[in-house]
Amino acid sequence: MNLKEFQRLIQETYGAKDSRRGVEGTFMWFSEEVGELATALRSGSHEERTHEFADVLAWLATLANAVGVDLDLAVREKYGDGCPGCHKIPCICNQAEKP
Repeated sequence: MNLKEFQRLIQETYGAKDSRRGVEGTFMWFSEEVGELATALRSGSHEERTHEFADVLAWLATLANAVGVDLDLAVREKYGDGCPGCHKIPCICNQAEKP
């Protein structure tokens, strides 16, 4: 499954519930999942980390659906030519700089 298919699956599975919850409520769930991922990264098993990464990605797709963002397109536009800062693969930006 690719990113576009995953985002569509999330929309088909949860779209009605997500629209009732709204962007603000969905963002709160997303934030909670990021916190759970942080805990799993600090002290969880590989299986726990795997599940939390999946949850964070699912809630991110939910948020994108809620505001009409095509994640596949967004990723391709921003990262399709390499680093958005230096435009190189691999990135050669200064370590202290974002990205």
